[in-house]
Amino acid sequence: MSNVRRLAAAVCLLALSATGTAVAGTGTAGAEASAGGGATTRSVALSPPLSSARAKKASGRPNIVLVLMDDFSMDLLQTMRSARDMKRRGASYSHAFVVDSLCCVSRASLFTGQYPHQTGVRTNLSGEAPGMPLGGWSAFAGYGNPDRSFNVALQQGGYTTGFVGKYLNEYEWVPGRAVPPAPPGWSEFNAVFGSAYDGWDFASTRLSNGQLQIRQHDAPPLSAPMAERDRAYAGSVIERYAMGFIKQHRDDAAPYFLEVSPYAPHNRTQPQPYYPGDPVFPPMFRDRPHDGKPGNCGLVACSSLTTKDLPGFGDNRKDNRPLTRKGKLAQAWNTRANPFSPAANVNDLRDRAMMTQSVDRTVRKILRTVDDNTYVVLTSDNGFHLGQNGLGRGKGTAYDADVHVPLLVVGPGVVKGTRAELTSNIDLAPTFEEIAGLTPRPYRFGASLVPTFADSALVRRNHVFFEHTAQALTKKDPDSALRGDELDRIPSYVAVRSRSGLLIRYDFDNTEDRTTYGYEFYTYKNRVWEKTNAFAKARHAPEVNALLAKLSAFDACAGRSGNDPVDGSCRGITS
Repeated sequence: MSNVRRLAAAVCLLALSATGTAVAGTGTAGAEASAGGGATTRSVALSPPLSSARAKKASGRPNIVLVLMDDFSMDLLQTMRSARDMKRRGASYSHAFVVDSLCCVSRASLFTGQYPHQTGVRTNLSGEAPGMPLGGWSAFAGYGNPDRSFNVALQQGGYTTGFVGKYLNEYEWVPGRAVPPAPPGWSEFNAVFGSAYDGWDFASTRLSNGQLQIRQHDAPPLSAPMAERDRAYAGSVIERYAMGFIKQHRDDAAPYFLEVSPYAPHNRTQPQPYYPGDPVFPPMFRDRPHDGKPGNCGLVACSSLTTKDLPGFGDNRKDNRPLTRKGKLAQAWNTRANPFSPAANVNDLRDRAMMTQSVDRTVRKILRTVDDNTYVVLTSDNGFHLGQNGLGRGKGTAYDADVHVPLLVVGPGVVKGTRAELTSNIDLAPTFEEIAGLTPRPYRFGASLVPTFADSALVRRNHVFFEHTAQALTKKDPDSALRGDELDRIPSYVAVRSRSGLLIRYDFDNTEDRTTYGYEFYTYKNRVWEKTNAFAKARHAPEVNALLAKLSAFDACAGRSGNDPVDGSCRGITS
């Protein structure tokens, strides 16, 4: 791949001034041998490995594997054999959500157990708006989030920690640029850089002999056999890294934590495909229609996936306009028609289902390989819409299609069954700490899910909150080449969701010292999507007022940031 293409795929590479340290683990020989490729090297400071005595002390504690999919929407869950098997064996959280339907913002919150106002990571990319927080890796590092991430606590507690796959927006490298700093708290760190969005021809990192190295994964020519091209696919490389880590450490005295973060089913980001004919959502070749065979959509036939799988598809948005607190019409934001035809949206849905099969195979291999003392968690950084709510192709709203994600857990002591508790991805950091036998850090806003593992009927929380800052403030949507400016049109908002309703408070002003609010309220009592803004309907007034009170409570707790401890009264706002 040309340097020009790599520079484009790196998406606004920064002068990465924030630094971190990586902690040496037991080596990456197994993963390195399976991943293949060349490398260039830059040295970074490393801490000494754990003593054997400390490792033995940690023995007996469970291992943890987190699989974090990228832009995975609930309509795709029906295609995954691994998800079906995990539902049969363990916990399925039917009301699992993310704090914001943006990749970097969501991932930062997952790592820290904190809301965006605490992490300072508000958008996918860095911006220049006066007085507004930045996004991307620069904000994540600049606000001290690497040190607050749960993997640091786990490593300090005796865990061997590994990361494989997509890390954070703007954590990038291209030839001729400096190697980015190694984040702290990872014993092994195999980040796969953003060229992998296109499926092929990308670089990754590894820690070897005290050095952070870059490895290039070249793509075979189109004339190469299908199996060879698929072996070079990003999902295949990520799978080999992941399986290498598990096989290397499953018999260690020390427990391990591994995050596996595939790029699927995220769209490619470059206007031109890597291979001629690659769709916007490029699956492995084995999963595409070929040699007279239909595409592979897993448990369902691709031909059976239609707009009926996209609740709210094509809804007329005239009755969804935000209202003022007094019930008057406020500024409209979702007024433009879906630029894609129904056939195009269905085609995207089927391609995304085909992409998902590479992740499904990886999860099934993980489930077959780990031992009985291992928790496996499957979720996504956000959802995705394809024509729902009158929108086009993308994410970023507080609507169910964008914020509702799967959350499946199997492992020791996990009783099978559906959980009714409302959960957020900020709950995962304290959950992993409690699994590891640690006390969750006091600055985590989320709460551990461990008590729900053994009690499927336990319900402690009935509300979740969403917090979104308009991506338009950065003027740099990384997906605009294939999605247009849809993400830029979504205003900033704070929202609260109960089991039966959603209240969104938009701020149309987007300045630091002024607010111009508009409201949308939707009930889920008769449907699973957002049909009509019922904010001013008298029959919904009790529920609307209760949710307005929840937003006020959230506002009162929003002054906490960084390392500020979160008191019980603020955690209690989710009750």
